[in-house]
Amino acid sequence: MAIVQLQGQVRDRRGKGPARESRRQGKVPAVIYGKGEETLPISVDLKELVTVMKGHAGSNVIIDLKVMGQEATERKALIRALQRDPLSGQITHIDLQHISMTQLITVEVPVHVTGIAIGVKDFGGILEFVMRSVSVECLPTNIPDAITVDITRLGIHDSIHVADLELENAKILHEPSQVIVTVVPPTVEKAPVAAEEGAAAVAEPEVIGKKKEEGEEGAAEAKPGEKKDDKKKEKK
Repeated sequence: MAIVQLQGQVRDRRGKGPARESRRQGKVPAVIYGKGEETLPISVDLKELVTVMKGHAGSNVIIDLKVMGQEATERKALIRALQRDPLSGQITHIDLQHISMTQLITVEVPVHVTGIAIGVKDFGGILEFVMRSVSVECLPTNIPDAITVDITRLGIHDSIHVADLELENAKILHEPSQVIVTVVPPTVEKAPVAAEEGAAAVAEPEVIGKKKEEGEEGAAEAKPGEKKDDKKKEKK
């Protein structure tokens, strides 16, 4: 696990106004907390923070934080929460947890897959993730960047379970039977039966219309009160 340097400064003022001002100056508002410690509001340089996030494993990178203006200021920390602007995606706030390098901690570790499942490649199945990360307990120095599993052998209805994950010097905090990823059968489209029934139903009124026309012709041949002889006279 990488350990990176990051400097911070104590924030004397709190609230939305000072936080916006800090962001305009290229700083990111933050807090650092720990067991039995008071929460300390600080700010860190945005460019330095972005470098930390891009060049390492993100939230599980160990930060060697040096807070300016305090005695005994160096402390190890993990990023526990991170907020971004919904439009720009820029980091707007972070929560840091002060940790001890000799005490167990719990972190979320992403699960990555490698290979193409047989059930997907040869039978048209769909790879479905049930869990994209797992909770892991370990010492800070043993935090894995990610857990990688080979899914090549998976056929239709086959799965990778927690028990199949290999991890040294760390404990996965989930039931061994918990499914991580599985291959489900391809979706089968049903024939449009309803549409065919609807088309048959449309043909019914045509038959009724013919009967109606026949009835109208019969009425024309023998109207009430009219004799056949009168019709012959009209023809002459």
